[in-house]
This record gives sequence, structure tokens and C-alpha cells, in this order.
Amino acid sequence: MVGMDEVFKALADGSRRRLLDSLNTRNGQSLRELCTELAMTRQSVSKHLAVLEAANLVTTLWRGREKLHYLNAEPINAIADRWINQYDQGRVHALADLKRALEQEPMGEREFVYTSYINTTPERLWQALTDPAFTERYWGVTFDTDWRVGSEMAWLHNGVRIADPEQVVLEAEPYRRLSYSWHSFTPEFARAYEMDPAEVAKLADEPRSKVSFEIEPRGRAVRLIVVHEGFAPGSPLLETVSEGWAELLSSLKTLLETGEPLPQAEPAATASAAD
Repeated sequence: MVGMDEVFKALADGSRRRLLDSLNTRNGQSLRELCTELAMTRQSVSKHLAVLEAANLVTTLWRGREKLHYLNAEPINAIADRWINQYDQGRVHALADLKRALEQEPMGEREFVYTSYINTTPERLWQALTDPAFTERYWGVTFDTDWRVGSEMAWLHNGVRIADPEQVVLEAEPYRRLSYSWHSFTPEFARAYEMDPAEVAKLADEPRSKVSFEIEPRGRAVRLIVVHEGFAPGSPLLETVSEGWAELLSSLKTLLETGEPLPQAEPAATASAAD
């Protein structure tokens, strides 16, 4: 588990903050790109990235032979929730600004990446991602599928069933990896989330995206990496997706660690209705 001390230590260095600023401007950069943009040596950037990754502020994913680095807002969310809730917000506005900056998806990016460490087991986390009894509690939706690769999956919310032949399970390796195409912008979707049908019709013009969950044991905890990708350049959905996933995954973590999800002002609509 990553502690707050590690996060504060990582953020205390100006060079590391510059790296985060660079990734906030253009996410998913290689080591070579970061070195070039910041005019720093490869060795220096590598050392700083190692500290940021250890603090869970940076997530790395392989794309072919290239290792790409992504900004991860989860530690900042945790710190902001703890400190802003306990102290006068006016005295911690800088932290709040950093939280918002890390959650904001830069224009032009085409994927959302988020890493969280959860005090649970791979089996329990898999159940939380697939069992309707769990998803209903922190998400407000349930899935109707057998979780086999290629199987259709319907989303159920507010008593409405949202289904589509192209809404399917893409990968399903229990306790390790799950991936599926994101749900469809249908008339049923508009009714379930009480949205303007005309606005939903506009969303339907966007290419179908997909979400993947990678589960990896880390000692007594589990690392969960969520990647939501496949958006068109400049997609209006992506910024809302980023905000929605951050809230949703925080609620998932809280449920697994405490037995109760976070209070939901707008249950699934934040993450789901955005996509």
C-alpha cells in the first residue's frame, strides 16, 4: 500500500512536479519524450519517474515495445479527501487545484488510465467487478452476462435494460484481467439516465470505447489498473469519463475496505451516463 508520506515526498521535488505537469499536458509519454521535453538526462528522468511510480502518481503501460507513462490522480484524490475534509478549504486551495489538474484529461488524449491499491484479494476484487450484488452498491448498475469472451452484456439501471449486439465481453481471465466494450447510447440509455434523447443521439456518433481492468496482487493488497480507451480525438466524453471513473473507483475501494461505499449524490450517472 502506498502511504501519504511517499506521495508528499514525491511531490516535494520540483523536477518531479515538472514531470507531472508534462504528463498532465500530454499523457502517455515515453521516457525519450519526457527527456526531450524537459531537457533532463535519461538517468535523472528515470530516477524521478521511479519515485513517482512508487508513490502511485505515475502508471506505466506497454504499447508494443514502448513503455508509456500516465498520470494517476488516485493518491491526490485520497490526500485531498482526507485533508480538505478535516481542515479549512481556504488553507488547502493549492492541494485542491492540484487534484483538479490531475483529474482533468488534456484535450487531444484518447484514453483514461487510473491505478489504485486496494486492501483486498484478487478474488474479492473480481467479485466486486462482476457480481451484481456488488456493482449495484457502488455503481448503481448491474450486468446481465455470463462473463465469457464474446458474450453480450446488458446494463441495467433504474429498471431499464440497455443492450446491444456489439456490447460484449472482450477478455475475461478471472482474478487477473477483465475487458468489455462500453455500453450503447440507445433510447433506453436516455430513459435510464433521464437524458435528452437528442443529446444521447449525438453521443451515439462517437466510436464505441472499451474499458479494461488489470488485477495484480501486491503483498497484502491488490493493484487495480483501469484503462478506458478508444475515444476519438477531442472527444467531449473523455473529460467526464475521467471525473466519473475517479469517483466510482474511490467508492469501490471504500466498499471493499470498509464494507460501505461512498455516499452517492449521482450514482452511476457520473461514470456511466458520460459514456
